[in-house]
Amino acid sequence: MADTTGNTSDKATGTPHGPDSAPRKSSWRYIGPGIVVAATGVGAGDLVATLIAGSNFGYTLLWAAVLGCLVKISLAEAAGRWHLSTGRTLFDGWASLGRWTTWFFAFYVVIWGFSYGAAAMSSSALPLQALFPGVMDLEWWGVACGVVGLVFVWFNKYAVFEKVMTVLVGVMFVVTVYLAIRVAPNLGDAFAGLLPVIPDGDDSILNTLGLIGGVGGTITLAAYGYWVNAKGWADTGWMKVMRLDNRVAYITTGVFVVAMLFVGAELLHAANIALSGGGKGLVQLGDILEDEYGTATAKFFLIGFFATSFTSLIGVWHGVSLMFADFVTRLRDKRAGKAEEIASGVHERSWPFRAYLLWLTFPPIVLLFQGEPFRLVIIYGVLGAAFMPFLALTLIWLLNSSRTPAEWRNGWLSNGMLAVAGLLFLVLCVKEIWDQPWADFF
Repeated sequence: MADTTGNTSDKATGTPHGPDSAPRKSSWRYIGPGIVVAATGVGAGDLVATLIAGSNFGYTLLWAAVLGCLVKISLAEAAGRWHLSTGRTLFDGWASLGRWTTWFFAFYVVIWGFSYGAAAMSSSALPLQALFPGVMDLEWWGVACGVVGLVFVWFNKYAVFEKVMTVLVGVMFVVTVYLAIRVAPNLGDAFAGLLPVIPDGDDSILNTLGLIGGVGGTITLAAYGYWVNAKGWADTGWMKVMRLDNRVAYITTGVFVVAMLFVGAELLHAANIALSGGGKGLVQLGDILEDEYGTATAKFFLIGFFATSFTSLIGVWHGVSLMFADFVTRLRDKRAGKAEEIASGVHERSWPFRAYLLWLTFPPIVLLFQGEPFRLVIIYGVLGAAFMPFLALTLIWLLNSSRTPAEWRNGWLSNGMLAVAGLLFLVLCVKEIWDQPWADFF
């Protein structure tokens, strides 16, 4: 029977399926999920954080941005390795650790999705409002972005989704590299920035850890294994390909963040210009680029800003909806949670997938017009901070146990990197919880 899902199936490649299928050669022609996870993971907030690091400290924290990419490589590789080596999805692995993981994920995915939907739509709307002033209010641009993302993901399978993401990543890549070249970086200082040095100042250690932890890292790291399966990779024969794909993901991410750190160091640091956080900081940067290099460069940058924000939007609309569909299916049938189910494309047509798409799009529209309730902001911040240590520590647990075939369990390097990631995100989680205004919450 012909494959109609748009995914790369074993039948399409003419290779046998199963745990003992022959390894595929690492080939650039297979690359895809890595591009998707890089595009989704790097949003406007990541670029602004890197710009601010460059504006505050010059090239001093370049090493931290690079280290952040290496940490995320280990996390995404571990998620992909679990899916391919066991033939089971990540949520199925979490469920095997106890019911507490189900409760955590259920609470997280509902609250996080509600708040993230509004943030993603607003971030995508900002560059459009700057490119087309006076056409619509920011809120309506946000609604338009959310609905377009919903329609696109609803009616397209992974293959089309990946192609569109690849085009948008190409736009992001060209824009960020162009800007980095345009500001003429001091390469001597940049190479010096690869030496691990903590800058002077209050909270400099925590700020450095925040930069390491913030380089393209969210629930999309967990979604990587699902995109690997959606591509049609469902057994260990794809392990080498997945590892190459994962490296491409974070080399691409590294190019984005290093380029933006160059911009921050050269354009903002010398002039002592401070940016706002979030997407508004990128709108500010557009104004600065217009003053320095002209309208054409500013418009070009805003197009790249839109590509950055919209890839994060449709990436989450697809990837987290896929995770939610697996979550619901596994709750209804304990025998579900197979990588083959994701690879078949059946979840992309399921009602849980589409229900979560609707949840990401329509309820958050209320927040666009009214602002996020104070208590919801606090809960969202705490849950978001807790997810990354949850991911790192559960991957260590799963990949060192009998749940994983012996050949594919963690080695010392993977354990070391995941332990570093877990400790890093645990520190950042404690800081996030500590910094919340709990006195006003109750």
